[in-house]
Amino acid sequence: MQIGQLGRALGVPVETIRYYEREGLLPRAERSTSNYRVYGEAHADRLRFIVNCRALDMTLDEVRSLLDYHDAPSKDCTRVNELLDEHIAQVATRIAELHRLEGQLQRLRKACRRGKASGHCGILRSLRQRPAAPK
Repeated sequence: MQIGQLGRALGVPVETIRYYEREGLLPRAERSTSNYRVYGEAHADRLRFIVNCRALDMTLDEVRSLLDYHDAPSKDCTRVNELLDEHIAQVATRIAELHRLEGQLQRLRKACRRGKASGHCGILRSLRQRPAAPK
């Protein structure tokens, strides 16, 4: 299949497929006699793996590491478990940061209970003040 067909089949933009090729995550496709990239099922399987990792918000380095294990099926997967544990911890940290952000936004929202002239808006006034120290 050609790059556009691969992209449509997996819901991935063509430019993203090219990017993954440049990054070495996806092997370069063979070229047809008319110089079109020709992708096979192995490309689709690998791209699906990458897309699934990215949907879990994994970095390209994390994807690269997982692909190393994917490509070596007899290799011990202890490091895969550790990598996932590290990613879970990062997600937990981000969730905590988002909860703090939500609290800050809710406090800011309370600064202006109803519409009024923007010159008297508590939200706008609060945003002009010195930033609060991080908690």
